[in-house]
Amino acid sequence: MSRRNLFWLLGIAAVSLLGLAVSYSAPPRERARDYELVRLVVDVLHEVRSRYVVDVDPERERQLVEDMINGGLERLDPHSAYINPKEYKQFDKQSEGKFGGVGIQVGLDPESRRQLTVISPMVGTPAYEAGILAGDVILKIDGKSTENMRMSEAVDLIQGDPGQKVVITVLHEGSKDPVDVPIVRAVIQVQSVLGDLRKPDTKEWDFFLDRQGGIGYVRLNSFSKTTAAELRQVLEGLEREGVRGLVLDLRNNPGGLLRTAVEVSDFFLTDGVIVSTKGRNHKEEVYKARDEGTLLRGVPLALLVNRYSASASEIVAAALQDHHRAVVVGERTYGKGSVQNIILMEHDSSALKLTTASYWRPSGTNIHRFPESKETDEWGVKPDSGFEVALKDEDRVAYLRYRRDRDVIRATPTSAPKDKKDKKGKKDEKPFVDRVLQKAVEHLKQEIEKGRAALPEPTNA
Repeated sequence: MSRRNLFWLLGIAAVSLLGLAVSYSAPPRERARDYELVRLVVDVLHEVRSRYVVDVDPERERQLVEDMINGGLERLDPHSAYINPKEYKQFDKQSEGKFGGVGIQVGLDPESRRQLTVISPMVGTPAYEAGILAGDVILKIDGKSTENMRMSEAVDLIQGDPGQKVVITVLHEGSKDPVDVPIVRAVIQVQSVLGDLRKPDTKEWDFFLDRQGGIGYVRLNSFSKTTAAELRQVLEGLEREGVRGLVLDLRNNPGGLLRTAVEVSDFFLTDGVIVSTKGRNHKEEVYKARDEGTLLRGVPLALLVNRYSASASEIVAAALQDHHRAVVVGERTYGKGSVQNIILMEHDSSALKLTTASYWRPSGTNIHRFPESKETDEWGVKPDSGFEVALKDEDRVAYLRYRRDRDVIRATPTSAPKDKKDKKGKKDEKPFVDRVLQKAVEHLKQEIEKGRAALPEPTNA
């Protein structure tokens, strides 16, 4: 193909992919610069196609352009990115909080790091009902071997239209013979509101840490479109059961939708600013709490964060901290307070995720960790004074293992993980203690006692 024709074909794609919207209403100088940039991409592709040591197929050419785009966007900031059509489908599913599938969490076997393994089935899903178990090795999907299969390919094969059947060949732990498990796909609701342990009878989450003491526990793992509705249902249930103090755990929560963060904050606040957004071409927007719909009025609240609590998590933590509605316990948060707009491209099949503004907390200080933040130290959310918990890397790894073990749905439920032995028969050194959660619970117990002491003494009438 001639360079002229290549320019014509790729020029159209490059304008779309790079977001270089060559508008005829743009000033001539700006329009000329846009064409120069598009020509540069086309010239590079032409030379690669003509001179590279081996033939480059269309798929690799496409990947080359995507890498160019993402490499450039990465130099702007680490949160702007081009999302290709395949990734956009998955991105959209995660934001929606539901998809067509069988209801399993998959990963790589921790020992071999090669075998595709079921981390845990989700309660009430087709996979759970069909007998898929935690620890099952997935050998085939619809007869196709998973050996050397990429995780994304396996997920694509397992997911699909609700009502359609997929056959998953698994090897149960301790078994020598694989079994074919036919499963009919359904709409899977991804649960973003979790507890600490499951009820042994139903395997649903128990949202009380200490039922007798009235201390509830709610963990959010994301801020999807369904999170606020899920959380409201849980909080209303806790209210009915007489909760006296609540732990809200946002550790390792990477964030999600701004609207959801505002809704979650509003559950606990009666008035005032929740968050505001500011940007160069972004009209400042201020989101405020309303008294209507407020839950758990007067119930003391402890909010857990760590260095991986980011974005929407930081919005909630900052709002509740600035309004003195909760104490923040743990580590300083990540410092990701930038707003990414999702700009649909290529006939809405892909998207450009572009940073257009930043979040500002109710106090008026910045959440995002800009390079200049090193001088001002104004970024993220710090724990309240006296509620910092210093953690080492090994502490964080131990917590993740502990958390994963409590989340797994087993064939025979256990109330808590038992001490494990290594291959030499030695017990683990010590059972894990969640010091962040422990400090939060101690605070809530003190607040509950203060509340009791403030009540008038009962009198006989």
